[in-house]
Amino acid sequence: MRDRAAICPPALAMSLYALGLNHQTAPLNVREQVAFNQDTLGHALRDLLARPRVKEAAILSTCNRTEVYFHGVEPQPVVRWLEDFHHVPKDSLSPYVYALPREQAVTHAFRVASGLDSMVLGEPQILGQMKQAVRHAESAGTLGLVLNRLFQRTFAVAKDVRTQTDIGSASISMAAAAVKLAERIFPSIADQRLLLIGAGEMIELTATHFAARHPKSVTIANRTLERGSQLADRFKAEAITLNEMPERLQEFDIVVTCTASQLPIIGKGLLERVVKARRHAPIFIVDLAVPRDVEREAAELDDVFLYTVDDLSNIIKDNLQIRKEAVAQAEQMIAAQTDSFLRWLEGRSVVPTITALHGHHEQLRSAELERARRLLVGGTPPEQVLEALARGLTNKFLHAPTQALNQAGEAERAELVALFQRIYQIPDEH
Repeated sequence: MRDRAAICPPALAMSLYALGLNHQTAPLNVREQVAFNQDTLGHALRDLLARPRVKEAAILSTCNRTEVYFHGVEPQPVVRWLEDFHHVPKDSLSPYVYALPREQAVTHAFRVASGLDSMVLGEPQILGQMKQAVRHAESAGTLGLVLNRLFQRTFAVAKDVRTQTDIGSASISMAAAAVKLAERIFPSIADQRLLLIGAGEMIELTATHFAARHPKSVTIANRTLERGSQLADRFKAEAITLNEMPERLQEFDIVVTCTASQLPIIGKGLLERVVKARRHAPIFIVDLAVPRDVEREAAELDDVFLYTVDDLSNIIKDNLQIRKEAVAQAEQMIAAQTDSFLRWLEGRSVVPTITALHGHHEQLRSAELERARRLLVGGTPPEQVLEALARGLTNKFLHAPTQALNQAGEAERAELVALFQRIYQIPDEH
């Protein structure tokens, strides 16, 4: 690929970034510190744009990643903002954060939306999450020309990758991985009672996968009973509120939780009481939330089998080999689309110069046209006026290039001659 820095001004060459951390660069206990609540995203985006040197921004926050896509000058102020906004110690994120400029940022966005950068290779949920991030940025007024164009191209690339390659075939989702783990612990899921905490997309997907195994019973606990009941009706399940969950937790053998709570909703003390009430019958818990819904210390308890999103990664990685060819094909498509987007981005860098050229020559045209009108009013024959107009425009258009050639040194003059031969398509007589 061409050296972009050689044809772009340095400030513009570093104007587009993807900055963040994900499941490959940061452990769960770090990721959960910088996860954004969907309700506060608008405030976060407006707060970021209030900082100098950031022109546009969008934030993607999922259980596996927190990323800031922005159009600005440099990444370090955004890293500092991320630490300040989440009240984490200064420089504590540095070992985990990546800041990808221009070409790398574009390629990264395309890979993320296509499912190539996910813990679940080829998983489709990330595309919807990215579209939601863009909607938040639009609502907050932080999405401008560059990021809007980037994301529209990103969605088109992701669609092509999914329809023209087999990247999504046999994808093992988080929900499917949870079922596989449960089947390692219990001889038959059909004999187990299932509790799903939350009512979002991940819990809906989990309910679908577990329902195929026909558990003994399914209960859905949610903050609002109305939304929980809507999901429960689809799976012939019982709906309860989160307030009821602690008293009933001992009834369930399998628990899958994924809420937007910023603090754990299941503590170690509660699970100690649950284990005692269950007479040490094992309880299997999958915590898909970031930040975590279950206190990490609960994993120390006997008869509690607690798994987080990071614990599911080994199961999910098993299907990576299956689609090596599809991955290679997708990467080629993404590389071609990255090159295309960067050509558009480079074109944006010359717009001010083109505008200035148009304005300069428009002033010359207006001046000569006004002079021609005065000549006509004064009785000068039209033929002479047209001749004077043409000669005047020619002289003024050529004044600056001619002056530059006359004032240039020998080396610079040779460069200008070659440039003018190219611009005006003058044959080289040598």
